[in-house]
Amino acid sequence: MGNLSRAFAGPMRYIQGAGEINNLSQYTRNYGEKALILIDSFLYDKMIAAIKPQYKDDNTMLAIRFCGECCQEEIDRIVDSLSDFSADVLVAIGGGKTLDTVKLMAAQKSYPLIVVPTSAATDAPTSALSVLYSQDGKYIKNVKHKRNADLVLVDTEIIAKAPLRLLVAGMGDALATYFEAKANKESNHTNLVGAGYGMCLTAYAIAELCYEVLLRDGLQAKLAVENGVVTSALENVIEANTLMSGLGFENAGLACAHGIHAGFTALPEAHNAYHGEKVAFGILTQLVLENADQKVLYEVMQFMYEVGLPLTLEQVGVSDTDENIKTIAHVTAVENKLIQAEPCDISEELVFAAIKIANALGKKYILAQQKVNC
Repeated sequence: MGNLSRAFAGPMRYIQGAGEINNLSQYTRNYGEKALILIDSFLYDKMIAAIKPQYKDDNTMLAIRFCGECCQEEIDRIVDSLSDFSADVLVAIGGGKTLDTVKLMAAQKSYPLIVVPTSAATDAPTSALSVLYSQDGKYIKNVKHKRNADLVLVDTEIIAKAPLRLLVAGMGDALATYFEAKANKESNHTNLVGAGYGMCLTAYAIAELCYEVLLRDGLQAKLAVENGVVTSALENVIEANTLMSGLGFENAGLACAHGIHAGFTALPEAHNAYHGEKVAFGILTQLVLENADQKVLYEVMQFMYEVGLPLTLEQVGVSDTDENIKTIAHVTAVENKLIQAEPCDISEELVFAAIKIANALGKKYILAQQKVNC
């Protein structure tokens, strides 16, 4: 791990379990009497029914429906509505944009922060990062905060009732954690904790465990959600998607897999695919680029096929034309810096070739599985 100073970051507390949303008021009172709670619009009615009875005095809780983008205008709108409510703690309940908005608010005003994700689609809840957009949804920049959340609260009953595709996409995001950590370790690259820091042994061990849990419990977790139950396998995968992957990417770093995701964002065709779905195809590309062991490559493809992650460009929603592949390769290799963590030679041409071969391998694997199942 070279001569870099080692650094590790994460939330102050992480609590996961069935029905934990019903204990929210106990947790907010650890930070003060008054809680401002921002809730995703499409979840608002359901969440407020569980939360409001916990705050018998209306003066101790203010819930606001989040309807917009994670943009400065939305933050200003929410702050302007608080003239008569002096919050002691901020709570974010919902998906990525809701969480990122409240992270930005908490950072700007130095509020304690509680994050309550309502799906296990990404590893964003534990990180000290927000993605800032314009009002019309255009990416502006990543914002690095000085600290992570005070508490990440995960109610596994809520996660289990979210659409299955979100859990599977989260597995795609989490699946990259180990392979990108390995790339960063071999290249002695810096992590995302701060300028000039490298990974701790702890971060790499977490990344390895994340991969082990996904391979062991991923399929059973998928089946649990399909059958509407919470099992140990589902609990384990929720932890892998949220905590292990979040700690892993922030403390061990990102590489080609997330670089490919950035490349996909340049293609309107890919906009309907979830973050983790695009990252999943990026993992195949990374393994090809690194000329990884074939046993590992096929182990990854088998897992992705079983849980329903995309193995081809077409499954991400992108036509496999040379023009599209060149666009992805250019953004990945030239415009985005994540791929610089790779321990191998990098060029636009090499990335183009890796995408082509990853796509061909995915097609071949799917065809072979279809023949076996006939």
